Amino acid sequence: MTKAERARELFLEGCNCAQAVFLAFAEEKMDRDTALKIASGFGGGMAGMRNVCGAVNGMFMAYGLLDRAAKAKSYETLRQLAGEFEARNGSLICRQLLGLDPDFKPQPPEPRTDGYYKKRPCPEMVYCAADILEEYLSKEG
Repeated sequence: MTKAERARELFLEGCNCAQAVFLAFAEEKMDRDTALKIASGFGGGMAGMRNVCGAVNGMFMAYGLLDRAAKAKSYETLRQLAGEFEARNGSLICRQLLGLDPDFKPQPPEPRTDGYYKKRPCPEMVYCAADILEEYLSKEG
């Protein structure tokens, strides 16, 4: 199973978007509960505020866990990864990816029902972010 497939699976099991991407890469590096706690506040576009997509936040955290490059090099790489996510999806912003009103106000998370999954691209956003990082890591060795 690829990291992208694992991230999607974790999201469908109930992880938020950031947790799903981060945990897919962190499972071999740290215990599950710690990884879930670290990423918990980044879901829903950062604490449900619908800003930068949680899947992108998870990708950034996973990169930080896996790479020890200098800060300037890390920033350059992360901008490249974010640019690829934006190119594939049209935005980095959760509310735009979900088609929400720009004046959206944070609300409690919705229950994970069949209707929830039908109106949300989140499983594919999680897959995409993990796929981008996985592709980058395979190229960089």
